[in-house]
Amino acid sequence: MLSKNYEVFIGCEANFDTADIVLFGAPYDSTTSYRPGARFGCRAIRTESGGLETYSPYQDKDLTERSICDSGDIELPFGASEQALYLIKKRADVILNAGKVPFMLGGEHLVTLGAVQAAYAKYPNLSIIHFDAHTDLRDDYLGVKLSHACVIRRCWDMLGNGRIWQFGIRSGDKAEFAWANAGHTHLQKFDFSGLTDVLQNLSGQPVYFTLDLDVLDPAYFPGTGTPEAGGVTFRELLDATLTVCRHANVVALDVNELAPNLDASGVSTAVAGKLVRELLLAI
Repeated sequence: MLSKNYEVFIGCEANFDTADIVLFGAPYDSTTSYRPGARFGCRAIRTESGGLETYSPYQDKDLTERSICDSGDIELPFGASEQALYLIKKRADVILNAGKVPFMLGGEHLVTLGAVQAAYAKYPNLSIIHFDAHTDLRDDYLGVKLSHACVIRRCWDMLGNGRIWQFGIRSGDKAEFAWANAGHTHLQKFDFSGLTDVLQNLSGQPVYFTLDLDVLDPAYFPGTGTPEAGGVTFRELLDATLTVCRHANVVALDVNELAPNLDASGVSTAVAGKLVRELLLAI
């Protein structure tokens, strides 16, 4: 008898009960303000992961040595952000309450809010480390408060001042930068300067790590909805993500904003998949 075939990220074949980390996809991009397609990101990362090795020469570790479950994509209602966020939170709640680390693949950046809501419910002293090209600090975008342009502002609504650290930021409304610099968030423009000091200060505290892939320069990562010139290189991002995972108490995380349809070469998907592999091994 043939068994059912369930497509999973390479090396992530453990069952839920035995896993330490649980992957899931949030295929949603209803609030994308420029070029849509991020809803296809999580499936593309999973499908194209077959082109990767399970072994990382960067870390001398192998996914086959870890216990990781890929629980698949959530079926999300297109155009209904509140319901989508509820369903994301519900999936993350199950994972967190089982004592495991939820690792979400987006999707547009708004999906982060649902997972942060779950992590904050379990860890009221939660902090966020945010890598991105964009501030994502608008109070609303065209009158809409649940937008990928507002996601970190909505996270701030929960966490309050001084608990969100942003790196790589190089785009946003002038008022967003002013709002951040007024003490609401810690915002580092252009690169990852100061990251090590931040991690030392956060030692032992629960951290949510959100990685918007457009922090990369479009030369390395063109397949995203809102590309911004002047970004970091793949190696700079890899080194920074490994630093976060090695030195912070990461209790939940996500990788988002891959729009594979915007890069016919497949390079952007390959970059995203490799970063996911390294994150899985570093946590």
